[in-house]
Amino acid sequence: MKHALGAFLKQATTKVGIITAITFQLLFSLIWMTGYKGVSDNTSQLKIAIVNEDQGLGSKIVQNLQDNLPFQTELVASNEQAQNLLNDRQVQMVMHISADFSKQLQTPGQTVPISYTINESNPSMTKSVMQAVAGNVTASVNKEAVAAGASAVLTQMNPKLPAEQAGQIAQGLATKVTSDIQSTNKVKDMPNQMLPMMLVLASIVGTMIMGMNFNVSTNILGASVNKMGKMTARIVVTVVAVVVVGLISATMVVSLGGHVEKGFASLWAFETLFLLTFALVAQMFLTLFGNAGMLFNIAMLSLQLVSSGAIVPRELLSHFYHTISNAFPATYAVNGLMNILFGGPGVAEEVGFLFLIAAVALVIDILVVSVKRAKAVPAMEQRPQTA
Repeated sequence: MKHALGAFLKQATTKVGIITAITFQLLFSLIWMTGYKGVSDNTSQLKIAIVNEDQGLGSKIVQNLQDNLPFQTELVASNEQAQNLLNDRQVQMVMHISADFSKQLQTPGQTVPISYTINESNPSMTKSVMQAVAGNVTASVNKEAVAAGASAVLTQMNPKLPAEQAGQIAQGLATKVTSDIQSTNKVKDMPNQMLPMMLVLASIVGTMIMGMNFNVSTNILGASVNKMGKMTARIVVTVVAVVVVGLISATMVVSLGGHVEKGFASLWAFETLFLLTFALVAQMFLTLFGNAGMLFNIAMLSLQLVSSGAIVPRELLSHFYHTISNAFPATYAVNGLMNILFGGPGVAEEVGFLFLIAAVALVIDILVVSVKRAKAVPAMEQRPQTA
């Protein structure tokens, strides 16, 4: 055992594998946590072009938007010019108020549209933000229109009613129902919101490349170490490596301002577990299929990112992807990370499934190694693989 472990650790590919796994955690944490910092506060940099052809109520609406919208606004003379700005991505949305807006508003039974144009050839966040803005603007304008209409009706019904009082009554009728939104387990900014996906992605890729290098180290040793000795050395090094990688990753998250509701120790322990699970699954495919196992690992990377719920809620996925996600470790890694980072129930269920998946992968690995014949492979024929 000692001889096998020493021989395994002496291989350059073993060292490269461990360093690669650590590097992925360092780089992903540093770049993602700093790159997305302040994104929520910088939405004021988004710009909306407003085309107002109505000199009545339209001018009042535009002035109100310029005073209250948390975005940059630009008055544009024509809709054609605004559409060109939108197509060139100089603005993120065009709002168009038609020339007969006030006239249509005063016509009984007539609905009056405010036209919004969004260029979807943009990051998805731009689309979602602008759609929310359009809905809020329309609701605000509609409230003002209802208040104005109610005030006019009240004045007609009671000419002696002061205009100011009529306006106050109408405003109260227009705002009879308000929203009271309560949030639990609040996430303070975008870098924290992206943490589960970042940690899972860095862990899958890092352990996948680490496993590839460990596989090369195993082949280099050839017949100089018996097959069970090589496998034991590989597993021992893997366990130690994921503990170290998990510690470094958790330290980076906390030091860069990550929100960890359940504490540093919980994050470190949970990261160590899912890193070990990812590593054992990756090494299982390499043991089963040799170098071709990397194709399966690449497929697993894509499948797990799609189905884990880190990017799109699992409830929105097709039945096929939602079903197979139950067998993937990333699903439980993401759920557990959300609970540990943001708050929520305990992670006992996720820990149980991760242990189960890791155990199945390890058993398959051991069985395949035990039935395979040991092959003597000349060291000069092996070429170390780097990340």
